[in-house]
Amino acid sequence: MEQSRYDFVASECLMDAERQTKPLLIVLLGPTASGKTRLAIEIAEKLRINVLNIDSRQLYKGMDIGTAKPTQEQQKRVNHLLLDLRPPDQPITLQEFKEVADPLLNKDLELNGVSFLVGGSGLYLKALISGFDPPAVPPQIAFRKQIASLGQETCHSLLSMADPQSAKRISKADAMRTQRALEVLYATGQTMTSQRKKNAPSWRILELGLDPINLTERIVQRTNYLYANGLLEEVEALIYRFGTDLPLLQTIGYGEALQFLNGEISKEKAIAITNRRTQQFAKRQRTWFRGQHKPHWLNDEEPLREAMSLIQVGLGWS
Repeated sequence: MEQSRYDFVASECLMDAERQTKPLLIVLLGPTASGKTRLAIEIAEKLRINVLNIDSRQLYKGMDIGTAKPTQEQQKRVNHLLLDLRPPDQPITLQEFKEVADPLLNKDLELNGVSFLVGGSGLYLKALISGFDPPAVPPQIAFRKQIASLGQETCHSLLSMADPQSAKRISKADAMRTQRALEVLYATGQTMTSQRKKNAPSWRILELGLDPINLTERIVQRTNYLYANGLLEEVEALIYRFGTDLPLLQTIGYGEALQFLNGEISKEKAIAITNRRTQQFAKRQRTWFRGQHKPHWLNDEEPLREAMSLIQVGLGWS
């Protein structure tokens, strides 16, 4: 009965004769610590395809532990693309990300008839799968330094006045995207929201979602693991190379580890804050995915079996 139910749902969503001629873009999304990496590897191994990363912090070299980047052993099992694109002191804009990601995605679609995106960074994912074309504005280094000196609270308040829609979409704690939105406004005289364009995608999309009921416990377990298995050493290495003013050192996990290393808080306090910030981030991700996407939310018991059933129908294998 369960198998029939999955096939029926998949058939209703995917078995449209007019669209079957298009390649299939598989997306695996979900909040942080939901198990995307493990499931993605299992799916990719069965299909013998690449995994294209859609996690904004995993784009940077040297940020492995704190971002829960696939390990070297996991990367040997399956080829992962869109990892380690730049050093963390060279921010990647959404436009630059698309310029790298689009050719890789299209190459997989052309060669295999299928491509596989995995990650939890909603805006990056939306830009790829919906044909969203962000403004092509290069980084304004001097301007970024000026607004960064104002502090994130002031910057986000300025964005709220100048581009309320972007401010609503961007977290008050997200300095990098806040600065980017102000940067686009400064360079073009137009808000980022007004410049968002869409081009119709040339593929079918199958969105799969992970959102386990025990996510809170999973986050706690992962945070403890990160602190016990190299996060502090990773932050020390980043400080040595790039200094303490590196913006990415203010992101979840790295910011608290930096405070601990500076003697500002205890290790226990750092872990507690990281847990709290991660829970808050997961809540925002859930809100985004449920508002911006309509994935097939996979069950907790047998997500691989359910995912493969849906994929097989999407590929016309059953």
